[in-house]
Order: sequence, then C-alpha cells, then structure tokens
Amino acid sequence: MASSTPAGNGTPPAPRPAALRRVVAASLIGTTIEWYDYFLYGSAAALVFGRVFFPEADPLTGTLLSFLTYAIGFAARPLGALVFGHYGDRIGRKKLLVLSLLLMGGATALIGCVPSYASIGVAAPVLLTFLRLVQGFALGGEWGGAVLLVSEHGDPKRRGFWASWPQGGAPAGNLLAVGVLDLMTFVQSDEQFLAWGWRVPFLFSAVLVMVGLWIRLAVDESPVFKEALARAEARKAVQQEAEQPPLLAVLRHHWREVLVAMGARMAENISYYVLTTFVLAYCVGHLGLDKQTALNAVLIASAVQFALIPLFGALSDRVGRKPVYLVGAAGVGVWAWVFFGLLDTESFPAILLAITVGLVFHSAMYAPQAAFFSEMFATRMRYSGASIGAQFASVAAGAPAPLIATALLKDYGSSTPISLYVTVAAVITLVAVLCARETRGRDLADPEQQPREEKTPSGV
Repeated sequence: MASSTPAGNGTPPAPRPAALRRVVAASLIGTTIEWYDYFLYGSAAALVFGRVFFPEADPLTGTLLSFLTYAIGFAARPLGALVFGHYGDRIGRKKLLVLSLLLMGGATALIGCVPSYASIGVAAPVLLTFLRLVQGFALGGEWGGAVLLVSEHGDPKRRGFWASWPQGGAPAGNLLAVGVLDLMTFVQSDEQFLAWGWRVPFLFSAVLVMVGLWIRLAVDESPVFKEALARAEARKAVQQEAEQPPLLAVLRHHWREVLVAMGARMAENISYYVLTTFVLAYCVGHLGLDKQTALNAVLIASAVQFALIPLFGALSDRVGRKPVYLVGAAGVGVWAWVFFGLLDTESFPAILLAITVGLVFHSAMYAPQAAFFSEMFATRMRYSGASIGAQFASVAAGAPAPLIATALLKDYGSSTPISLYVTVAAVITLVAVLCARETRGRDLADPEQQPREEKTPSGV
C-alpha cells in the first residue's frame, strides 16, 4: 500500500485500482439512476404528458406545454448547484451525492402517482411542475459531486478516461428510460399506456434508488478534498480567520473559468436535448411515425454513445481536452443541417444514422467535460465552480432547447430555423473553448491551483 503524503506536501497517494473502480462504479450507477429519472420526464413529456395533463390543447400546443414544465426543472438546477456546491466544498462530496439521489428518486416516484388533469383539474400540472423543480434541484447538485469524486480519486495521466465514466450515466440513464418506455409501449395498447402504463417507469425509480444508495454509501470521501480540508483547518487555526464562502471565492478567483464552462455547455446541452428529446416529438407529432420507431432509434444511438464516451475521454488524455471538445462542437454545428433531412425520409435506418452521428459529436464534447471543468478550479471551490458553470448554462441551453425547437417548428413549419439554432450554439461553444487554457495534466491537489500553460499537440 502506498505511503501517505503529508498534508500540504503534494498529491495524495493514488488509490488502489480496486478502490478506484469502486468509486467509478458508484458514480456511474448513481448518475445513471439520476439521469434515468430526469430523462424519463423528458421522454414522457414528448410522448404522453400533453394528453394526460393538458388535454384541452391541440396536440402540438399540448406538447409545447409539456416541454414548458420540462424546462421549468432546469430553473432549479442553478439553485441546486449553489446549495450542493457550497456544502460539497465545505463538508465533502459523498454526503451531498447521497442526498441528491434521495431527492431525485423520491420526486420521480411521486410523479408516477400524480393524478391526471381529468381527475383533479389544474392541480395535476401544478403538482407535476413542483416535482419537476425538485428533480432539477437534485440534478443541479449531482453532476458536480459525481465527476469530482472520480476526478479527485483518479490518476492524473488518465483523468479524462476515468472522469468520463460518470458522464456515461447520461446516455445510460437515457437508454434505461427510453428502454422501459419502449417496453411498455410494446406490451400495451396506446389506451393502456396513456391510462396507466406510463406511470410504471416512474414508480420503478424507487427500486433503482435503493440500489444506488447501497453502492454510494460504500465509497470513501475524496482524498484530495480531505487534504484540502486539513490545510484549511490548519490555516484557520494559525490565522484565526474564517474561510471565504466557496461561491464568493469562485466569483473572485475563477469567474473567467465559470464563463468558459457556461459557453462550453451551450452546444453540448442544446444539441443533446434536440437529438434525444425533441426528436421524439418531431418524429411522432410532426412526421406521424409510431412511438416505437423513434424510441428504438434513440435507444440504439444511446447505447453507441455509452460505449464511445470512455474512448473520447481517453483520447483527451492523449491530445488534450480542447481539441476533442472543439471537434465535437464543430461537428454538431454542421450535422444539424443533415440531421433533419435524414429524419424527413421517415426511414428507420436514416433516423438511426441521424441520431447516432449527432450523439457521436456530442460525446466528443461530453466525455472530456468532466475532467476539463474539474481541472479549472481549486479544490475548496471546485464543487461550486464546476456546478455553477455547468448548471447556470443549462438554464439558457438545455432547458429551453425542446421548447424553442417546438416553437420554431410550430411557427415556421420547417426544421431550418432549428438547424440554425443549433449552429449558433456551436459557434458560441467554439469561441468559449478557444478562449480556455488547456488543463490536461493539472495537479488537482495543488493548493494554489495555478494554471499551467501548456501547448496542446494540435497547437490550439
């Protein structure tokens, strides 16, 4: 067993491979469950919520209203980032991850119990919206803690690879959510699915949460955080002054990094929700295809993405975070103009190709993002900084993406404005990432967290 490094004297000892794999598994399974809960809502909003909770509106308007409740959940994500980030930087990553899992799972299971509009009237969408806010609050705190727990445990030379595994929770969660919905639509008639079948995947969340808690409670706190906490307490004892709150420290020392993270999220977040959520409404509501055609395409594409994320994470360890991220941003900006043309063929192979290639480019951004954002911030403000940058961007990016795409389709009857919307987001991300420093190889245990000027192999 490696000897312990004294506090303040460099990088803590690397964990044993078995311990690291346990941390990675706990983060991956936990994020998969949380994203399952979150994406389940988005898929249901595209397929069923308009008819269950907004039955008096025409179909496209009902879908628009469903996506509005979907978007409202994003409004709570910055609040979750602030609260979880503050306490995660003060008391540790692990405790907050357990709390986020409980909040998300409880809210999702309760969504499966909300009566329809026909039963209790306007109270139904009000309850639905409240539970969506709880989901958003929980997810706002989940992402930062999960990726940091792995980033701060892992080997710096392979941080991109290891930290990308919690990112795999997003496609895995979407895969699970779409798969369960796909199964329910396969074994039930449309009437049964609309009446009660859609509730089963939400109630199933309670079982998944128990599994996630069992695994998460078994992992250790981040060694990098424990050493930083010890340094802070020693400094406080000598200087007799309180440590600055993490949020204020982030805004003082890392405001540029927060802006970079927000810009980097624009293309990644917008493209993902167009590719996986709006596509369901487009195929079923606009093209008139059956639910299973769209669900099966997203299902297969999500499986491909899950396999690709660790590969792109490993690639970022070799060539740098920025080059991989830039390829993904440029790719989704161009692919947006091909994507809808393939969907409009109404051919399953073409639809599958459209979604899969889009998610390949998305993976090139999403995979290195965990390590990239973690390496931007100092340890005692890392949870706050990474979470704030990621979740504040989601309000402007992922939250309105299906809503804006649906509204553009409703107003113009064409996918061209939607393609332009995704391309503009890609340009914003390209500018943000080009303005960032390369972070590959940075020592997360460095007390000063001084940026290391490093030229990437691409010259970016």
